[in-house]
Amino acid sequence: MGDLNYVYAVARVRVKEKSLLTNADVAQMCGMRDADAVLAYLTDKGWGKPGERMGTEQMLAAEEEKALAALKELGAGKEVLEDLSLPKMYHNLKAGIKATCTGTENPLAFYQNVEPSEKSLTRILAAKDWKALPEHMRPAAERAMEVMLRTHDGQMCDIIIDRACLDAMAAAGEKSPHEILRTYLQEQVAVANIRTAVRGARVGKSLVFFKEALAPVKGLSANRLAVTAAESVEALLGYLSGTAYAGAAEAIAVSPSAFERWCDDKIMESIRPQRRNAFSIGPVVAYYLARQNEIRTARILLTAKANGFPESAIRNRVREMYV
Repeated sequence: MGDLNYVYAVARVRVKEKSLLTNADVAQMCGMRDADAVLAYLTDKGWGKPGERMGTEQMLAAEEEKALAALKELGAGKEVLEDLSLPKMYHNLKAGIKATCTGTENPLAFYQNVEPSEKSLTRILAAKDWKALPEHMRPAAERAMEVMLRTHDGQMCDIIIDRACLDAMAAAGEKSPHEILRTYLQEQVAVANIRTAVRGARVGKSLVFFKEALAPVKGLSANRLAVTAAESVEALLGYLSGTAYAGAAEAIAVSPSAFERWCDDKIMESIRPQRRNAFSIGPVVAYYLARQNEIRTARILLTAKANGFPESAIRNRVREMYV
């Protein structure tokens, strides 16, 4: 897409941004009595399908479809779509391998509108037709399938595929011509590494585990993360405090939910400057990621309300909005 087309696309994004949820919207929903009240509020904001009364999963699925449709409509090319869908692709690979190896079916475990589709993936895995998968998925798919068939170790299967996903994201970020994808994918890998290091350190995982699970990424040493996480949570926090991700250490000291919120807010912080870049795909991708962020936040709100969480606990969990 040329610079002039970007300008047109960005002008349309500016209009769409006006319908994004704000921090004030989120604060208002936090104070609502129950999940039904939140659903009604989101319906009034245009969520879901016109004229249809929807439950939580139906509404969120409808919004996922709208977000993807908008990304395509605004001119994101095939490579951009593939880079952004990498986490969902690898999630589906995990779900597909486990379903194939256990002989169970669970369509709800798969993301829709992702290639390879659930149907194609099921056929590929059943036939062990590795060449039918994208090249970057093949080694992990074959290894994870072998582990599941031989040992039924679902956790090891997850580690193999999650690491392959991070490696694919890091590689895609390095080669992308788009600044926002380079920034976003790098931040995603770094934040995912920190998540794994924190969770593993809390349960005393070994250095071997961390070396297997953490992916190399610019700006954060996977080796130092592994060594300090294997030593102790305190050593890990000490390392993080001296990096650009010092906020993670501060959030971890508060609570697990504060840390999870920091992870998502860090991504929003990294893409927000793209709103000012009118001559690139940046604002288009940032709008899509903002929609993903508000869908995650709506899920947190609705789940918390359905489970009777107090308002104070919900406020500690909700994410920072893009606008």
